[in-house]
Amino acid sequence: MLTHRAFGHLCAARELLRDTDQPVAIRDVAREASMSPFHFIRQFHAVFGATPHQFRMQERLDRAKYMLALGDRSVTEVCFEVGFSSL
Repeated sequence: MLTHRAFGHLCAARELLRDTDQPVAIRDVAREASMSPFHFIRQFHAVFGATPHQFRMQERLDRAKYMLALGDRSVTEVCFEVGFSSL
């Protein structure tokens, strides 16, 4: 059973993961959510339908799609800006 407080912690953690500008370790996000890393990953997946890693990758891809749709940057520039180290 997920408490209201734990749900709030997970939502705050999701916002930390959404920020693609700063790399963040799962253990640090889990600590902010007052959970162990393994419990955090399980709870995050149960609530949001994706692991924290999957969520972060999808956020990066969504941001890259948006930036590419604007049309003023190359694929390489967008790739590096959203945090990927290669094409």
